[in-house]
Amino acid sequence: QVQLEESGGGLVQAGASLELSCVASGSIVGFNDMGWYRQAPGKQRELVAQITSGGSTTYADSVKGRFTLSRGNAVNSWYLQMNSLKPEDTALYYCNAEARLDLYGSTWHGWGQGTQVTVSS
Repeated sequence: QVQLEESGGGLVQAGASLELSCVASGSIVGFNDMGWYRQAPGKQRELVAQITSGGSTTYADSVKGRFTLSRGNAVNSWYLQMNSLKPEDTALYYCNAEARLDLYGSTWHGWGQGTQVTVSS
């Protein structure tokens, strides 16, 4: 069973920075993609940033130039550096991944439990 665990959320003022971390555990041979989503109260969950196994990265327009998704030195970790935070970035942030479980095509797709980011004006 694969588990994703986020950390790094918190309460900050507008203009501040935070870094979110996600660590995957379980029997994993690699990832097809990994990334971050967020969900604000009363809104649908939305993609923030995603990176594929080939290194292609996608960002939501609202975070381009402010957020950076990176993979950690450990293959099972990734990070979201968030700079110039705005009150509208306030949300529950979830890490997400599609993991490869073996060399035969078995995959797992799932979510972490979320970490709260609150940005005050």
